[in-house]
Amino acid sequence: MGYEYTGDAAERLRETYDTDAARGPDSSAPFPEDDRRPELALLRRLLFPGCWNARELLEDESAVRETLTELGTHYEAGLRAYEEPDPEATTTDVLDRLPELRRTLEKDVEAAYKGDPAARSVVEIVRSYPGLQAIAMQRVAHCLYEADAPQYARELTEYAKTITGIDIHPGARIGDYFFVDHGTGVVIGETATIGDWVRLYQDVTLGALHFEEAEDDEKTLKKGYKRHPDIGDNVVIGAGTKVLGAISVGDHVSIGANSWVTEDIPDHTSVYVSEHPDQERKRNG
Repeated sequence: MGYEYTGDAAERLRETYDTDAARGPDSSAPFPEDDRRPELALLRRLLFPGCWNARELLEDESAVRETLTELGTHYEAGLRAYEEPDPEATTTDVLDRLPELRRTLEKDVEAAYKGDPAARSVVEIVRSYPGLQAIAMQRVAHCLYEADAPQYARELTEYAKTITGIDIHPGARIGDYFFVDHGTGVVIGETATIGDWVRLYQDVTLGALHFEEAEDDEKTLKKGYKRHPDIGDNVVIGAGTKVLGAISVGDHVSIGANSWVTEDIPDHTSVYVSEHPDQERKRNG
């Protein structure tokens, strides 16, 4: 007998669906089908059913439970393949957390809508914005990471990277109202932490400045230590910026494009490149 979800998340998910992002437009015309990896397709339907051709989930708790079971079957199989501990219990724990994660993702949608002057609707954000796809998968993968299942968690975020261009390690801890605009080339490392209302633009790296070697093998890099930055609340980081090392960026900080940051930044500070290289022009011919 395969995996069967028996928890109460179906009822609790239904209770979260009375939002524009969950219900989608009033039109009965279907969206284009999503034929990508089943874990992502099923997760999208559970999180935003009205936007992913799963309107039956809005009204039918049994349909929600069936979809949870189908998603759980994939999660449990992935966990077993990696020989992660207690696959069934871990799967149920992650599915139990989906109602909470769905409410968090509603905040991410709000951050995207408020933070992007090009945004026209929540449906556009849910279906089109790579930043939302990446953070949705990462928030679920982070639950797996916390449950001592880091290998399958990493597989899920690596798949999200292939379709979004955004690389967020499942170990990163990310607060509410998170928004990655455009997103291509963004990298967030394993031990990074991010507060609330943080906005990143394309090609931002929250990475390590240098690596330590393992004490017993100089060819192997040391694992499991703090090496990525901590980002506070209400922070904007411009395109191309590199924030490197186990440093602290305070609250209400703005970091301009193409900055290189390797030292702590206090609260209420703006950082920017003050002297840009001179640009020269000449006529051709």
